[in-house]
This record gives sequence, C-alpha cells and structure tokens, in this order.
Amino acid sequence: MDVELWLRFLSGPDIDSLGVSNADIVAAVEDAVRAHGAGRAVVEPRVHLVPDNHGAGHFNVLRGHLSAPGVSGVKVVGDFVSNYAAGLPSELGLLTLYDAETGVPLAIMDATMITACRTGAMTAVGARYLARPAARVLGHVGARGTAFWNVVLLDETFDLEEIRVTSRRPESREAFAEQLAAVTDTPIRVAASAEETFDGADILVEASRLTVPEPLLRTAWVRPGAFVVPYGTVSAVELDLLDVMDKVVVDDWREAQAGTFGALRPHVDTGRLSAASLHAELGQVVTGARPGRERDDERILFWHRGLAILDIAVGLAILRRAEQQGAGTMLRYR
Repeated sequence: MDVELWLRFLSGPDIDSLGVSNADIVAAVEDAVRAHGAGRAVVEPRVHLVPDNHGAGHFNVLRGHLSAPGVSGVKVVGDFVSNYAAGLPSELGLLTLYDAETGVPLAIMDATMITACRTGAMTAVGARYLARPAARVLGHVGARGTAFWNVVLLDETFDLEEIRVTSRRPESREAFAEQLAAVTDTPIRVAASAEETFDGADILVEASRLTVPEPLLRTAWVRPGAFVVPYGTVSAVELDLLDVMDKVVVDDWREAQAGTFGALRPHVDTGRLSAASLHAELGQVVTGARPGRERDDERILFWHRGLAILDIAVGLAILRRAEQQGAGTMLRYR
C-alpha cells in the first residue's frame, strides 16, 4: 500500500515571518562546525555549473549531511554579480532537505537569506575563536550579498567602537551604511577606499564582488593582532599576504584546494598555502583539537568557502520552527 508523502515548502516571506534569531543562526552554524571537526558530518565536493551566458554568472551546487539529526541536503545557489541592476540579490538559492534514513524529502526552501546569514555566522564563529576579544575596529569591503550579516553578527560578538564600510559604487556603500545604522548604535564610517577601510583595523573582512583579480586588501595594511577574512569569489588580496600571517585557518582543506574560484586560489595554486603551512580547519579549533588565538599580536587569517552543512544546519533550524508554527505550504510528494 502506497504511503502518502508530504513536504514543506518555505518561501522567503515564510522564513522571514518565523522570528528565527541571530543567536539561533550562529548557534546552528557553530554546532555544524563542531560536528565537522568531530567527524560527525559529510561534506561532498562543491561543483559548479557554468552556463553559456556570456559570463553573467554561475551556479554552485553544495551537498552535505549532518549525522546527529540524520538530515542530508543539497543547495543550488547562483552567483550573478550584476543582478543588482535588475533589483535582484546576487545570490539566489534553493535548499532541499532529506531524511537520511529513508531518503524522504522533508522540505524545499528559499536559501537566499540562509546563504547570506550562514556565511555571516561563519565569519562570526571564526572571529569568536581567532580574533582578539578586545577587537574594536571592523573594516568591511563589500556591501552586497553576505555583507549585512557579516557586520551585524560581528557587531553582536564584539564591543566594536567603529565600523568602516566601503564598496566600489558610492551609492551602494551609502545605502549599506544606512541599512546598518538602522540596526546598530556602533558608529558607521563610510570610507572612500579599501585602504581607508582596512588600514589599522582589528578585523578585516574582504567580501568584494570582483570579476577580475585586484588587490583590494594589501598586506601592508594588516597590523599585528589583526584577524583577516578574505572570501570573495575572485582574489582581492596580494600573493605575499600569507607571508605575514602567524596562522591560516580554513573551513575545509579539501574544499580549499578544489575548484577555480576563491580568494586564496592563487596561494593554493602556487604552493604558498599547503597542508604543511595550514594551521587548522575551524572545526579542529572549535573542538579543541588545535589551538585558536594564543597571543594578542598574532595575525590570523580565516578563509571560508562555504559548506553545505551550514546551510543544512540553519535550514533545519528554520524547518523545526516552521513545523512548530505551522508555517509554509505543504506539498503532496506522492
């Protein structure tokens, strides 16, 4: 006898209505990182689909599994830099979740916000273990995509005295500053250049949307004690950046070596970043297998490319809240 199967569809507005807190998001991401470090997660290699669209953008396909809840998932997210011209997010995503014991689909959900918030949460979790607790100045290059979540979650993690922001387009950085000013009392400074943003900052986040490599984050601007997070799709740092770093941490070393995209792709390809020079994966730090920051004067770099298990963890938290509230639309699967 056939069994009826239903799954839950959650749109962007459905997810927005649930009231999932920033703390819930960061906790879900930290738990996923801990599971990764403890070997209780599966991260399959990311693959890319590059359509014949004259370079307009590409799709990332992320696959993973979390053992404790027994949930697997697949996310497809587009990376289309010029979407702003059409009033669209540069990253539009869709996440599907599955029961790992039966293969039954559990949910389909808009992953656009999930992609942005889990990336910002990963930056914040990395900073919690790798930045100086006394960090007071945040410099952030980039105003779209994950930028809002990076800044807001770092601001909630540290007692910041100044947030500096910039982006290529003046109207974009001004709008970003207004968006941030609406949610934080920390002074926001709109900078005219990357140098003004980064020079002397305690936390440096490079989240640009370049189409060709350009050194927006120069090595000379990184002071002792700095925490540096470069994760643009296209490299925006200098080749000698790693020469001044005391520790380099990644989210997943296999993923760091894969594909054609990523902020430190030239450093991996030239051997400047290798298994021998890598300090740790973040999961090893979170589980205590490897030390995080040990001295105030250490320069530490954290490169995260994005792991499917983060999407699954945040998506599962959203799904559980939706089930409690009866939110979303139930769809007949079979």
